[in-house]
Amino acid sequence: MGHEMGEILMKLGNLSTSDHASVVSMNIFVALLCACIVIGHLLEESRWMNESITALAIGLCTGVVILLTTSGKSSHLLVFSEDLFFIYLLPPIIFNAGFQVKKKQFFRNFITIMMFGAIGTLISFTIVSFGAMHFFEKWNLGSLTTGDYLAIGSIFSATDSVCTLQVLNQDETPLLYSLVFGEGVVNDATSVVLFNAIQNFDLSHIDSTILLNFVGNFTYLFLASTLLGVVSGLFSAYIIKKLYFGRHSTDREVALMILMAYLSYVLAELFYLSSILTVFFCGIVMSHYTWHNVTESSRVTTKHTFATMSFIAEIFIFVYVGMDALDIEKWKLVSDSPGKSLAVSSTLLALILVGRAAFVFPLSLLSNLTKKTDGEKIAFKQQITIWWAGLMRGAVSMALAYNKFAAPSDSKLRQNAIVITSTISVVLFSTIVFGLLTKPLVKLLLPSKHFTSMTSEEPTTPKSFMVPLLNGQASEFENQHVLRPPSLQTFLRTPTHTVHYYWRKFDDAVMRPMFGGRGFAPFVPGSPTEPSLHQWQ
Repeated sequence: MGHEMGEILMKLGNLSTSDHASVVSMNIFVALLCACIVIGHLLEESRWMNESITALAIGLCTGVVILLTTSGKSSHLLVFSEDLFFIYLLPPIIFNAGFQVKKKQFFRNFITIMMFGAIGTLISFTIVSFGAMHFFEKWNLGSLTTGDYLAIGSIFSATDSVCTLQVLNQDETPLLYSLVFGEGVVNDATSVVLFNAIQNFDLSHIDSTILLNFVGNFTYLFLASTLLGVVSGLFSAYIIKKLYFGRHSTDREVALMILMAYLSYVLAELFYLSSILTVFFCGIVMSHYTWHNVTESSRVTTKHTFATMSFIAEIFIFVYVGMDALDIEKWKLVSDSPGKSLAVSSTLLALILVGRAAFVFPLSLLSNLTKKTDGEKIAFKQQITIWWAGLMRGAVSMALAYNKFAAPSDSKLRQNAIVITSTISVVLFSTIVFGLLTKPLVKLLLPSKHFTSMTSEEPTTPKSFMVPLLNGQASEFENQHVLRPPSLQTFLRTPTHTVHYYWRKFDDAVMRPMFGGRGFAPFVPGSPTEPSLHQWQ
């Protein structure tokens, strides 16, 4: 009896030691996140640095310190997990992107964004896949199958939309931001859908039936994911509009919005759809309907809550990736042939450059043919910026690479390690080098005089459009001859028969009376609609 009790106490002691180690690791990690915020703030005015690069650099430095203190046994406080990334870190980033995006700018360029994000990703996927197949077979990397090469194509076709958020400004370059960021979100979703479709098909014998099933499955996932996001957003708007939670507690409104947004993401995972597309369109719909159905205090709270969650998740990802990039076990497996590993990384980087150029410039030309005025067309300098800004690869590529090639297999251990280490190399190089040069490139190609006069017609907070008047600055704005987008009233007085015009009529007649939205919910004491909105309409 005494012997058994001793064993139990020993196990409890080991458990408490393990728990204490986890607590220490989390303390250090949280301290690193705080350091990233402080250093990022100090470097905010730098034309070179941004917070993603700062976080990545801090992660790399921390990994080096841990390697030295553990005598080369470990380099990270946490182990990179694609489940942690896809289930907990990515949802707030993508949702906030959809929630904050300037909808009119996004949908005005919707066809171009879909061309870049869907067709462009397929072009890049094809070039990277067959390019890798051509070169890697010559270098005798091992028994990589057709499915492996297609997986590599989807992994390296996924741009880093998180980094794009850091290097482009939505207010300074609205057209570029909407194109590059919108393409990045659709691109990520397309890459993940492609990756999952590849996993579900037997590609050892490709024929016309397999290709048709592949295209059909891809189209179904794309449309069903978008529809689920729209339905989730509309459902949240309807519930909040009908029940008026804000009469009793704004906390309930905020909590319901957060949980409904996350529910859309996990529902997409449950039904094996593209959760990235689902939560992105849920964010767009919730910002158009649900956000206008809550009280003013809840609006301010939700805006800052979603932005804060996204901001922390972005920093977490880059610190996480920086530390895991120095995982010594993966690099030991390729240490006997560093030249081959370098050749693989360089080839993949070159294929990314070629693959992106192969669709950005031709599709931009095709898009310009459909535009009526020069102001709507994508200039050549803008095309170069779009090509460059989308070259960065990030955590999505790493998560997909781990999902495919990190499974323990003695027969493929070395070649899997080469693919993973090459992915890490490409992510580090593209994020640091391309990320550092993107801001200066934008300043060089697109001087501030070309876009400083552009104003946003979607205020980031309910009070932003009232500040100039409250500060007595109306006369200053009246004396400036700047290019302003047409107001809503001007648009309604002189409508043009476009898709947006017909959507506006349908939205006003059917959608807003049912689901709420700006100016369409009747004012009731304690209801979500406050007098300030009626005053300004």
